[in-house]
Amino acid sequence: MRVQRSTLRSRASKLNKKRASGQHDAGALHVKSIAAVLILVIAVLAAAFLYQNRPVTGQKQDFDLVLSSVKTGEVYARYPVRLSDLFSVGFIHSVNKSPVTDYYEIRADGIYVVKTVYYDFGAGVQTQLEEGQKLEYGSDGSMIITGFDQRMDDLVYFVGTVSDHTLTLGDGEEISLRDLCGRNAMVRFALEESL
Repeated sequence: MRVQRSTLRSRASKLNKKRASGQHDAGALHVKSIAAVLILVIAVLAAAFLYQNRPVTGQKQDFDLVLSSVKTGEVYARYPVRLSDLFSVGFIHSVNKSPVTDYYEIRADGIYVVKTVYYDFGAGVQTQLEEGQKLEYGSDGSMIITGFDQRMDDLVYFVGTVSDHTLTLGDGEEISLRDLCGRNAMVRFALEESL
């Protein structure tokens, strides 16, 4: 029994000397290495998240939605818009005589069509879905197509003679294009940086 106690004391004494001199066993060193790597990974992920969600500087976020005559270039109106604002143009379809509304989103590089809502099929109304598009039915019987995500480099509407076209801005303001531009006007919608 005495031998065992002295052996234990000798081992404990050696361990205490290692601890006092700053030496650690391999297990403790391994745990500290893992902890350091985890802290580094968390710091890198946090930095990446903060970078992705930083405020955009140097990129103008205020624009004007400019409505002008295709024929003369006359500017009918300018409406202030911001990145990610939505606006829509609604009208009665000339063939099937039912409402159609096209929805657009303001992005840094232009105007994008994002959704169309209509109530009946007819000439000029989409009847087949393209890749990435989705058809849903609204509670009012409407057909809603989403997934366009297409930039409109030259967005032009021909204002009807019988029925009006209505521009609805993101804040809900409705503008009669017939009153603003006149019947039979070809109206170009463009995005310009605010002055």
